[in-house]
Amino acid sequence: MSTQLSCLALSWFLVAASVGQAAEPSASKITLDSNTKLEMINADAKWVEYRGRNALHVVPLPGHEHAVNEVMEAVLAQSDFKDGAIELDVAGARRQGYSTAEDERGFKGVIGVSFRVEGEKGESFYIRPENSRLDNQLFRNRSTQYESTPDFPWSRLREESPGVYESYVDLEPGAWTKLRLEVSGTKARLYVNGAAQPCLVVNDLKLGSSRGKIALFTRVSTDAYFANLSINAVP
Repeated sequence: MSTQLSCLALSWFLVAASVGQAAEPSASKITLDSNTKLEMINADAKWVEYRGRNALHVVPLPGHEHAVNEVMEAVLAQSDFKDGAIELDVAGARRQGYSTAEDERGFKGVIGVSFRVEGEKGESFYIRPENSRLDNQLFRNRSTQYESTPDFPWSRLREESPGVYESYVDLEPGAWTKLRLEVSGTKARLYVNGAAQPCLVVNDLKLGSSRGKIALFTRVSTDAYFANLSINAVP
């Protein structure tokens, strides 16, 4: 797969723990705009207004527009994350020209966040809005997904542990959707649209209690937008 790196300026606002007190979570506000420093993987970044918000539009590289399952990522070049909470707004839908067949729609509109990213390794939680309101209950149950690359892709997790690493949540393709991911050690919980309870709970993150960068995650078959990213990291 082709890889393109694009670098732009990153704005951080850090709230430090008080001197002499126990370490507290630090709030890191990242402004997603043309000043953001990103490493673009298999993708380009465009800055647009989408449904009333200033957003990062992640688009395929020329010649890759029809590589259905190819991952695209916007890696936050200066991020360093182990534990804490990640919040962001995402909007994902099937890109024009891709199949609407029911058994293929789950691969379109895939969008979410990766964390503890180092090289090819990373943990990812994402949503599949195209699945959420189908009449087929099996596909509806695949509206959210966890995977860990490279050793535990979604296909392996589904085969070895059916239903454990994916779940249902109500979603609308193309609509702004708020995601909150809470991570502690080998556990993570995904909350959608401000819900009090998580829609997906993973108690055995496959990379263990590691650390690394944060990345905005999608696939070439997705029309993907990201906005309002914030991080509360535990030092």
